[in-house]
Amino acid sequence: MRAELTQIGVEELRTAADVDAAVKNSRGTLMIVVNSMCGCAAGKARPGIAMALRHPARPDRVATVFAGGDIEATDRARTYFGGYPPSSPSVALLRDGQLVWMLERRQIESQGADQIAAALTAAFDQFCAATPA
Repeated sequence: MRAELTQIGVEELRTAADVDAAVKNSRGTLMIVVNSMCGCAAGKARPGIAMALRHPARPDRVATVFAGGDIEATDRARTYFGGYPPSSPSVALLRDGQLVWMLERRQIESQGADQIAAALTAAFDQFCAATPA
């Protein structure tokens, strides 16, 4: 479950300090994935994220916390998602430490992986600079 994201280059944040450092030291866009063991994470969110990360415009940094496994890191990550209730899986996009876009579990549950990828790439197009192929 963790490896599905780390194998595609997503950085794992295991502690609250890791999360704080990622948010404070990331310039540009940072995507934080709140990963989980549920079926919608396995069948929809993680595959959709993998597809979206092949898009030319993508976040400058991509990281993940694991709900239920790294509780302290997950709780800290959620403090940066002001105005949104805790949900997992979920995906947050921050620009210079400020939340600019959020995909919540309720949205993930009602979509397929391809629709999740499309939502993510639309957010990438809006908030992230294209990176050279």
